[in-house]
Amino acid sequence: MKVILLEELRGKGGEGDVIDVATGYAVNYLFPKKIAIEASKGNLKQLELRRHNIAKRETLRLDTADKLLEALEGKVVRIPSKVGEEGQLFGSVTTTQIAEALSALHNIEVDRKSIDTRQAIKSIGEHDVEVSIYRNIKATIQVLVVDEKAIEEEEPIEDDGVALETSEDVEVTENEAVAEDVEDVAADAEAESTKDDDVVEAAIEQADIVEENDDSFKADGEEA
Repeated sequence: MKVILLEELRGKGGEGDVIDVATGYAVNYLFPKKIAIEASKGNLKQLELRRHNIAKRETLRLDTADKLLEALEGKVVRIPSKVGEEGQLFGSVTTTQIAEALSALHNIEVDRKSIDTRQAIKSIGEHDVEVSIYRNIKATIQVLVVDEKAIEEEEPIEDDGVALETSEDVEVTENEAVAEDVEDVAADAEAESTKDDDVVEAAIEQADIVEENDDSFKADGEEA
C-alpha cells in the first residue's frame, strides 16, 4: 500500500515521501498515529501544492540535525554502575541512563529511542554508542562505565605529596585573609585615633598654659 509520510519514519523516509508499506501497518499504526496518509489522487495533488513548504521545513530540519551532530560527536558520558566479579555489571546500562547522562553532563537532550548501544552494555570500560539524529545523520558518543564503589572511595587528588586545595579550602583561606585585613585596618584606625587623642591632649595642655599665663598677666596688670 502506498502512503504519504507526514513526518520522519525512521529507516523509511521523511515528510512528503511516498513509500510502500503493509496495509495492516498503515491502517493499524501509521494512520492512527498521523504519521502518514493514504496516497490517494487527491492527497497526491495536495502534496504537490505543498512541496515548497515541505522543502523549507526539510532544510530547517537538516540544519538543526547538523548542529546536534556537531554537539554530540565525540562526547563522553560517565555512568557509575554496580559491578560484580570480573567487571561484569548487575544488569546492563540502559538507553534512558545514557540520555539522562547526556542531559546532565552536556546539557544535550536526545530521545532515548534514538540511542543504539548495538549490544547490551554489561561490563565496565569504554563503549561506543550511536545516536540517530535525523534520517541518515548519526553521531557516535562514548559511554564510560565505572564501578560506583570506586567513585565513592576516591581520595582527593594530590600533587607532589601536597593535597590540592578544594574550592571550600580556597574560600576559607580568602575569608581568613579578609579577616586579617580587617584587623589590620582596625589596628591602624585605633593607632590613628590614639595619635589624634595625644594631639588633642597636648593642645588642651598648651591652652591651659596659655590661659594661666594670660590670667597671670591680667593679675599683674590689675596690681599695677
